[in-house]
Amino acid sequence: MSLYVTELRRLFKRRLTRLLLILMVLGLAGIAVALGLSSTKTGPAQRAAAEARVESEYQQAVRAHQQNVADCEAAKARGEKTEERFGPDCGREWVPQREMYDAKWYLPYEFDMRSEFGLLIAAFAGAVSLFAFLVSASFVGAEWNTGGMMNLLLWRPKRVTVLLTKLAAVLSVLLGLSVVLGLLWTGAIWLVARFSGSTAKMTPGVWESFAISGLRAVGLILAVGVVAFGLASLGRHTAMALGAAVGIGVLSEIGIQLAVQLAQVRFGGRYVLSTYALAWFEKKWTLLDHRSCEFANGMCAPAEFVVTWQDSALVFGVGTVLVLAAAVWSIRRRDI
Repeated sequence: MSLYVTELRRLFKRRLTRLLLILMVLGLAGIAVALGLSSTKTGPAQRAAAEARVESEYQQAVRAHQQNVADCEAAKARGEKTEERFGPDCGREWVPQREMYDAKWYLPYEFDMRSEFGLLIAAFAGAVSLFAFLVSASFVGAEWNTGGMMNLLLWRPKRVTVLLTKLAAVLSVLLGLSVVLGLLWTGAIWLVARFSGSTAKMTPGVWESFAISGLRAVGLILAVGVVAFGLASLGRHTAMALGAAVGIGVLSEIGIQLAVQLAQVRFGGRYVLSTYALAWFEKKWTLLDHRSCEFANGMCAPAEFVVTWQDSALVFGVGTVLVLAAAVWSIRRRDI
């Protein structure tokens, strides 16, 4: 039997894989259900009610202002000082304006597919990336920890081939799940927008943009799977990958953040992984340096440093390749 097929079967038969898959699907379904319950499709009736409430609020504000002016005039007639309490000229210049009241404030929340689905793609990528990390790390880590890898190498002595075949099996599963779940997730969110929200302005260009964001999400999921697999193989234990992930996260998001702030490094965010994650999904992420103000047209415009998705691809790509190369070198050179 093919080693690749065997590894696929082994991966799907693991209880942890099934449990994590169920939890991930339930979590994504819960988000979709919660979104559907919280969103309300607005129509002429809701907009009319909001306009009526705005008009009522405005009229109340006008009456309150008129009463305030009248109270001020009465206080003046009694010889009282009114400027401190009512302001100069009894606050006549503070007349409420109709444009200060917006009917949107009183409309129920309505999910808008065009403006909000991008954030949900990022949420989907985060959930599946967590699944990818745990499944990939535990798959190879358990093999090393239980001695299964050593037994396998007795009848398949090509170490690198065995390791990369296991990785190929993991990545195949992650790719398939990402595509299938991504399509189901998109369909579920579209149904929410169709019946409880808004699908306005969903042009082919918008769908194309979402598709590209989805491809970036899949790329991130696969990269996370490779890194987790490589770290667990290097340490020959699942805990190695988990510990390294926690260590890198603490170092990047706390240690480096604190160090660059204390050293007053310009655009210190470019040394933090979360900046590149944001740029990956947002296409670009702008860092501002408020300490070095550049004046333009009499206004203070802080200096900017733009991190693009290409920069993120370079950082994450190099990191992924280095971890995988280290894992391959390790299995070739170290004693089994």
